[in-house]
Formats: sequence, structure tokens, C-alpha cells
Amino acid sequence: MLEKCQSAHERWGGVSEVIDNWLEHRQKLISNFVALPNVEVRDIEGSIESFCTLMMDYLSSGHFEVYEKLLHEGSEFDDGGLEEAQKIFPRIQPTTDIALDFNDGYASLQNPTVQQIREFSFQLSKLGENLEERFALEDQLIEILHTSHRDTVMDEA
Repeated sequence: MLEKCQSAHERWGGVSEVIDNWLEHRQKLISNFVALPNVEVRDIEGSIESFCTLMMDYLSSGHFEVYEKLLHEGSEFDDGGLEEAQKIFPRIQPTTDIALDFNDGYASLQNPTVQQIREFSFQLSKLGENLEERFALEDQLIEILHTSHRDTVMDEA
């Protein structure tokens, strides 16, 4: 997952400050995700809370900043990219719902029991698969709505 994130940053880095910041945020989110299974039990509450905060910030910036920017570009250029993107957005929503459910279940976990920690490990694994799918879909959006306009957007900057 981390390698794919680095690859995305290499492919689209420098094209847009909004996308650059978002991809850096994604990389931080992945790093925190990867570190969670190795956290000491006594530190797990704070680590989960920090991870959930990062995840919610990432989701929010995607939905309310990056996607809007990409859609705006797609509508400006009117080259068919917007129609392709409209097919991807409905596939992203279920990944948002899963991440929100994870956040609701674990962001404020206090004094976890052994059973809760076991369930957390299982849910974390499911979340990882979900995030990987989401990142792939988001990369497709960037490819469709931004990369094809890269030269024009960079010329305007």
C-alpha cells in the first residue's frame, strides 16, 4: 500500500498543490495504519484515536476539496473525463461508509478488553483492504480528471 502511495506521489507530484498535500496526507495515513498492529497495548487508545483523526481528515479533504477540484477541472475541459469520473464516485462511497463505521467503533475506544483488541485487529485488516481499494479509485480519478489536463493546468499556475 505504501509503495503504491509513493508511486502516486511520483506520478502526480508537482502538478497541483492540493493534490500534493492530499497525497502526502495519504502517505502519513498509511504509515500510521501500518504502525497500528505494533503499538503497545498501553498506547493503543491514543494511537487509534490519532489514526482515526488522520483518516477522517483525509476523507474530508478528499470529498470537500480534492474531488471538487478534479470535478471543476473535468467540467472546464469538457473532454469526456467528467462522465468517466461520475462512474467512479459511486464506487468510492462504500469505502467512505466503511471508514466512518471503523471510526465510530474505535476512535474513542477506552480500556479495551482482549475481545475488543481481537475484533480491532480483524476490523483493521478489513479497513486496510477498503483503503487500498479507495486509493486505487482515487488514483483513477486523478488520472482521468487531472493528468490529461496537466500541461494546461501547469501553464495556468
